[in-house]
Amino acid sequence: MRASIILSFLAASLTVMSKAVSGPDPNFHIYLAFGQSNMEGQANLEVQDRVEDKRFKLISTADECMGREVGQWYSALPPIVNCYGYLGPLDYFGRTLTKRLPEEITIGVVPVAIAGCDIQLFEEENYQTYEIPDWMQGRIDRYGGNPFRRLIDVAKKAQEAGVIKGILLHQGETNNGQENWPERIKVLYERMLKELNLKAEEVPLIAGEVVRTEVDGICGAHNAVIKKLPEVIPTAHVVSSEGLEQQGDGLHFNSASYRIFGERYAEKALELLKKADNKTEEKETEAVEEKETEEAEEVSDNEEDVEAGTSEVEEEDSADDEN
Repeated sequence: MRASIILSFLAASLTVMSKAVSGPDPNFHIYLAFGQSNMEGQANLEVQDRVEDKRFKLISTADECMGREVGQWYSALPPIVNCYGYLGPLDYFGRTLTKRLPEEITIGVVPVAIAGCDIQLFEEENYQTYEIPDWMQGRIDRYGGNPFRRLIDVAKKAQEAGVIKGILLHQGETNNGQENWPERIKVLYERMLKELNLKAEEVPLIAGEVVRTEVDGICGAHNAVIKKLPEVIPTAHVVSSEGLEQQGDGLHFNSASYRIFGERYAEKALELLKKADNKTEEKETEAVEEKETEEAEEVSDNEEDVEAGTSEVEEEDSADDEN
């Protein structure tokens, strides 16, 4: 009996140690996502949007939403971002990736978004002076009063499970036309990378356009500012909203458009993953070729040493014969 208890204890200890040693799963691809109402998701849900994809997960960032605990993983069913949201681009971002990537890959998202917020709300040095309208206070409170810090804290928790592959952004309506917006995004992006110990070349920023002017988008002019992001941030990429219809309020995409938009975000992510894989393969090939060259040079050097040694022996033998 005692032996059985000891064996059970050892087995449990080994399991815990194994999990601790194994570390993050490289096949668990994680994406951070932040922004305002269009990232939160504002379109009506339909039956197709409620079908579970077991390879698409969310880690809860918002308090008091559907019984989810902050920092815990759940199936990514709507509302994905928080309980103020509905259908948004993240829904079909994740679904598209799981369809296109190998079955061993799981997708996870770390989402924080507040409808109507200025980018100031994500700036830790400025968020406390933000003039918060009454209707927005509850949304901010769900993130502990500091959306950026909640995003980072939960992202660190997510890193225990998987690997962050990118950062998704949809924001700008409240900063419509502000030319310094890309620079402010750069500061936020670089701060995220630093706090999470990430490299820009491995974790790109993917930003989506707002509702376009040609479909009566109120803030369509801001797309010209969004398009400047890659000029300011070399690892930033922009997802087009061309042809995407809005709900009639001039600000928010409709359900069909959110699905397409999510697919476009995913297509960009897939494109960047492929480029990253190609670079990795090139580096591995270069490393192999370099090693083969070094080995060939070493063999050559050894052969030269042998030849030199043989020559010395022959010269000694010749000298002995003459004597």
